[in-house]
Amino acid sequence: MTVTSPERARTLFRAGAASPTSGWAPGFTQVNLIAVPGDWAYEVLLFCQRNPRPCPVLDVTDPGSTSTVLAPGANLATDLPKYRIWRDGELAGEAGAVPWRDDLVAFLIGCSFTFEAGLTAAGVPLRHVEQGRNVSMYVTNRQCRAAGRLRGPMVVSMRPMPGGMVDLAVRISGRMPEVHGAPVHVGDPAELGITDLARPDFGDPVEAEPGDVPVFWACGVTPQAALMASRPPYAITHSPGYMFITDVPDERYRIA
Repeated sequence: MTVTSPERARTLFRAGAASPTSGWAPGFTQVNLIAVPGDWAYEVLLFCQRNPRPCPVLDVTDPGSTSTVLAPGANLATDLPKYRIWRDGELAGEAGAVPWRDDLVAFLIGCSFTFEAGLTAAGVPLRHVEQGRNVSMYVTNRQCRAAGRLRGPMVVSMRPMPGGMVDLAVRISGRMPEVHGAPVHVGDPAELGITDLARPDFGDPVEAEPGDVPVFWACGVTPQAALMASRPPYAITHSPGYMFITDVPDERYRIA
């Protein structure tokens, strides 16, 4: 489905459509979501501040609010294609809309889908889009810097691409540090503790073409790995790859 309007995309999701959002509303910023009870909010904020590559914060809501300046009029409890509900660090279920508690503070974190339009415009192939799949995401052996009770490993997203295009992809994504910036690793996945690219921890396996090399970016699913490691009593997140589409043009986060 080709949807170019963020508002139209959110309307479809609110009505029950569910799809990974890579390629949706190109040119507009997509974000990860994590919402936690107020007594965990400072630790999430500190965790993000200490780990800016995987967790670049673009907005933080007031307690109980489902609104964000990134998309005035949108509702964070209904306008994502798929949510996850967490209890004591365990995935309790997924849903197309979620009940929003008065004590929840939401963090909207930059997403690498945002720079994919730039990659596509430059001719860099996106294999997951070509194959109609969600992007592959992996838990790594790189531990994030802890913040109080919150700790956990960095998660990365992987995009295979022709080796001759890696430098171009690094330059394009590196100009957008608030949506993860340049890759954190290129090449051998074993250096990140990844043993099998065909078995991602989140998302779908994506097939490489001859001459492709794996390129890894820090990923905003990292807070979900921290939830599993740290076990707060309750949290809401997006489902990996099913992002919140904002009204903010990508250009706002591109540096010269």
